[in-house]
Amino acid sequence: MSRHWLLKSEPEAFSWTEQQARGVEPWTGVRNHLAKQHLRAMRLGDLAFFYHSNTGREIVGIVEVVREAYPDPTAESGDWVCVDVRARQTLPRPVTLAAIKADPALAGMALLRQSRLSVSPVTAAEWAHLCALGGLP
Repeated sequence: MSRHWLLKSEPEAFSWTEQQARGVEPWTGVRNHLAKQHLRAMRLGDLAFFYHSNTGREIVGIVEVVREAYPDPTAESGDWVCVDVRARQTLPRPVTLAAIKADPALAGMALLRQSRLSVSPVTAAEWAHLCALGGLP
């Protein structure tokens, strides 16, 4: 059974457009222990929303985990990991943070409860709801 996630990136540092252009990309630079645990829990085939943080503050696409956790090559020290993800599809309608906050069905989302976390789980119900909001069947 695949799980669902949300990955945050500041578009000035790494954008959805860059993810699409590169195809498969390592999700590096995570330096939070809870987020690291989430990366370690990811399995091949898991899907994640690609979320533009700071600028835009919206879910813009979906990526698939194509390589499970391995040592993050950007880490100078410590036990940090990354996963490789591949761009799957762009949301026809980006889902903004404001829309997420205003939707009672998403009130318990990790994105809202742990807003600074760069990698967070998404429940199956939240995933389906967000896909519908984003214009996906």
